[in-house]
Amino acid sequence: MLSIEPSALTERDAYKFLIGSVVPRPIAFVTTRNGETINAAPFSYFNIVASEPPLLSVSVQRKNGVMKDTARNAITSEELVIHIVDETNVALVNETAANLGPAESELDRTTFTIAPSDVIETPGVHEAKIRMECKLHHHVPIEHNGKVTADLLIARVVRFHIDPALYEAGRIDAERLAPVSRLAGNFYATLGETFEIERPK
Repeated sequence: MLSIEPSALTERDAYKFLIGSVVPRPIAFVTTRNGETINAAPFSYFNIVASEPPLLSVSVQRKNGVMKDTARNAITSEELVIHIVDETNVALVNETAANLGPAESELDRTTFTIAPSDVIETPGVHEAKIRMECKLHHHVPIEHNGKVTADLLIARVVRFHIDPALYEAGRIDAERLAPVSRLAGNFYATLGETFEIERPK
């Protein structure tokens, strides 16, 4: 077994080790607002925190210590919309990963259409099969060696929007959702084969 001390790795080597090991990762496609501008971007450091209340986490990595638009907008407005990425929209979502200025909307690079929110002011996109209107529950700056390297956003879901074709008896049909997950590099994965194992009592 190869044993590695994390401090012996460069930041990029640690990054490559993590994104190649923690797979597959669900992808949050996040919209936020900066005045009249709607920013949009995908994040694969994303997961569930709690169900009561319904909380999601999105970790937004900083570049050279600079906060990204998504984190800054979410902290300022205390709102964000999280969409689940699936096979039908992953190519368009990938377009929003472009590095644009804060006053430019990544949605302009796509054919996504705006979907107004019910509870918050920040809109989502209509084409996602699942989107969740969220209010910022907590912001945790991640510090290392005296500098902030990431912004962990804990988001509380205040409204679920679900394609009715996916939803039956209170459950989501994963095959109909056809979610896409992130691997390392430019690689993605689809749901693939599923299997069931009963948990011990």
